[in-house]
Amino acid sequence: MTRSLRRYLQEPERTGARTAQERCELCATPVPAEHPHLVEVDDRRLLCACGPCGLLFSEPGPRLRYRRVPDRYLLDPEFVLSDGQWDELQIPVGMAFFLHNSARDAMIACYPSPAGATESELDLEAWSGGVGAGALAAELTTDVEALLVRRGDAGRGDARSECLLVPIDACYRLVGLVRLHWKGFDGGSEAWAAIDAFFDELRDRARPLRPVPGRGAS
Repeated sequence: MTRSLRRYLQEPERTGARTAQERCELCATPVPAEHPHLVEVDDRRLLCACGPCGLLFSEPGPRLRYRRVPDRYLLDPEFVLSDGQWDELQIPVGMAFFLHNSARDAMIACYPSPAGATESELDLEAWSGGVGAGALAAELTTDVEALLVRRGDAGRGDARSECLLVPIDACYRLVGLVRLHWKGFDGGSEAWAAIDAFFDELRDRARPLRPVPGRGAS
């Protein structure tokens, strides 16, 4: 977990406060600001890791307590989600992330709120007919990646929804941004500027999904 992510998920950093040295949460080795993250699968908890500890949990294999979060960002330019399909998901805000949890063997939907990540009951039929029908859903790695979806909004100049495949820690960074900046009922201009900048960053990092046979690839 980077320092900025830890700050967002806990408390806003006080001006002039000294930043404590972050350490690997498995072996207590000091780690730099950029370091691997692990997911504790049963609790869906993010942990900071040093390079060697991160390497221990990098390879797929038998079910382990921890799994390393990869560094992969994909974008599906052909993603389409209608207003009706979004409404069927029963998510009350315009952003959500979807992940497969191996401990429960279930798809889970979460959305950012001022209180943190809020889990939403996910109807499997609504999932399979909407976000789950997109090309990125087939690429999703259990426990450590998520599909991050932002609903289209004509008011911000883009009526088309977008979907990115991102490391799960990126989703919790978004949760932290909302917690840190959200004010009042609609969030306020500062919060939405931070959210827009966050999505711009993800798009810059993401590579387009390779053409999928049967999806109009040339």
